[in-house]
Amino acid sequence: MADRRWRSAIACIALATAVPLLPATAAYGSASHSRLTIESVSNPRPQFVSGGQVLIRVVPAGSRPTTVSANGHDVTSGLRRQSDGSLLGVVGGLREGANTLEARQSGDHASLRVTNHPITGPVLSGRQQLPFYCETQAFGLPAASQPFCSAPTQVSYQYRTTAGAYAPLADPSSRPADLATATVNGAKVPYIVRVERGTIDRAVYEIAALYDGAAPSPVAPDRSWNDRLVYTFGGGCNAGYHQGSGTGGVLNDLFLGQGYAVASSTLNVLDNNCSPIISAEAAMMVKEHFVETYGPVAHTIGWGGSGGAIQQYDIAENYPGIVDGIIPGVSFPDPLSTAGPVSDCRLLDRFFAGPGTAFTDAQKKAIAGFNDYTTCVSWDQTFASRSTATDSCNAAIPVSARWDPVTNPGGVKCNSNEQFVNQLGRDPRTGFVRSPLDNVGVQYGLAALKAKAITPAEFTALNTAIGGLDYTGKPVAQRLAADPKALNTVYADDLVNAASQGLRQTPIIDQRTDLDFAGPGNDIHTTEWSFVMRQRLLHASGTAANQVIIESDPTTAEATAAAVYEFGAMERWLTAIDADHSGRDLRHKVVADRPSDLGDGCYLSATERIREPLTYPAGGQCGAKYPVAANTRMAAGESLSMDAMKCALKPLNFRDYPVTFTAEEQKQLRSTFRTGVCDYNRPAVGQRRPIGTWLSYK
Repeated sequence: MADRRWRSAIACIALATAVPLLPATAAYGSASHSRLTIESVSNPRPQFVSGGQVLIRVVPAGSRPTTVSANGHDVTSGLRRQSDGSLLGVVGGLREGANTLEARQSGDHASLRVTNHPITGPVLSGRQQLPFYCETQAFGLPAASQPFCSAPTQVSYQYRTTAGAYAPLADPSSRPADLATATVNGAKVPYIVRVERGTIDRAVYEIAALYDGAAPSPVAPDRSWNDRLVYTFGGGCNAGYHQGSGTGGVLNDLFLGQGYAVASSTLNVLDNNCSPIISAEAAMMVKEHFVETYGPVAHTIGWGGSGGAIQQYDIAENYPGIVDGIIPGVSFPDPLSTAGPVSDCRLLDRFFAGPGTAFTDAQKKAIAGFNDYTTCVSWDQTFASRSTATDSCNAAIPVSARWDPVTNPGGVKCNSNEQFVNQLGRDPRTGFVRSPLDNVGVQYGLAALKAKAITPAEFTALNTAIGGLDYTGKPVAQRLAADPKALNTVYADDLVNAASQGLRQTPIIDQRTDLDFAGPGNDIHTTEWSFVMRQRLLHASGTAANQVIIESDPTTAEATAAAVYEFGAMERWLTAIDADHSGRDLRHKVVADRPSDLGDGCYLSATERIREPLTYPAGGQCGAKYPVAANTRMAAGESLSMDAMKCALKPLNFRDYPVTFTAEEQKQLRSTFRTGVCDYNRPAVGQRRPIGTWLSYK
């Protein structure tokens, strides 16, 4: 378990001996404030504090003596005076549940209610998955036990060699001959990295930061740290039930070499648990621990691709403040929006291998909407198994523990919907999580029919035979119908990212590495998804001025050049916002303070970045180099916002088609679309505005 869980003193303060203690009744000098205040620094939402301690700041009013207490115990001697005249310190020994922190001056009083939660969680994500298999040993930590998988914190050191690699350093006071230097705020420092690993929220966390030779302190920050944090997120999407053997990664020269600290945890990897809510909780708790160890953070930048991008978009939208600016790579908006095309690709692959064997590659491409049909094959091969009960179980989950309808009906279901059980609930008839997936009324190949890439007979055959998936993920003849209760929740709780809450005031650089034609077959990370999120921003706010999309080729040189520019631009953007004291609200600051050189565009080569508006459909030089296609649902008539989990229906009307169907084809289509076909001009079934941010399911 993390070391802070064992701290029991009422005022367990992380102190640096170089800074003198402030006497309990000392007067404050330089700063003069009109009102006494006390605030939580390590977690700005004191109702979600964890681990038994909290970093607080007390701002005295004038020069009168100040005392501070926690649950009636005086803790003033543990606080340190800062350059602005405030008091800063970690107050420990908090009891689980409600705690009262108070600051007093003669004639003045301020209080703060702090709700403390166990370091093992949960804080806000709700009931934790059981069983939960531990993987601490993958990080060199001791073996751990279910259900909390806790292990003691370990600190090790790495150094960057002059050859550009990281190497272990047993003695951090030594200076190897091949030790490189890092540049922090214009100064050269030894490139030695302190790496901390432990467990928080049942996950293994990692923190890396340059080391200046002294133990980190929240009241006297490390001279090699630039006061900024990068939080990394990993990809994939799977059901969970295990701790995970990897994080988003913390040894990154782009960040550490400039003095940034880097943090992540195994529950910030969606392939370990595909829940942005659980990821938000883990990131909040790890960041809280980081601040209590290293001190206040000027701002936090999110980083990561694919599932890592999903987490950034969803956390910024629903739990704003954990990350201040995000750089999502090869992005998707949320897990559920992608589930439609994923299930479609499984059904299309099955159809083309059976009754649709006569369809040509060109027809398959037109029906799927992608630049190449192999993208659909990749979706099916890579992720369609995540909708089944057992096909994607992680190796950490014993075979004996896995679900079987006969021998183990109460076993672990390795279905990607499992991570949403606290939001969607279980269907009592099946025991599976209620599903919002639906393809009733979806007209597969509609765009291909209108373009005359397929015939009316082929359109009829496709839609008649495509079928759906049952609750176990098995293909069946019937179309897939969403659970009504699930539909209501996915919109109310913003699980289908509406881009209408925190994202409206978040700086976004969407890092679109073009993978539409990468490798021997197409990659799943297709470019239209960046524009899906842009369309949602436009629908929600009438503007997407806080989102910049930059396209680049996946070649190493070009991708590196893009990453360096994008990260530097985000730093300049956030620094400008931090310095903006105009009185404007954050949403307007984000737009006004965007760097003048930062805008949509693309890399034509590693040394040539051009700025031009990126649109859908694509145009200009960037559109010529990086063509943008669609996906299965867009090729079936859905709008670019891709936010209809279950479409509204309208009666089948053959006058709506630019082709003529035979009497037999009309009969088949009426049977297939008995309740109607999708009407994407109307709101989706259950669609509504989200009910708010910082939802708790505990």
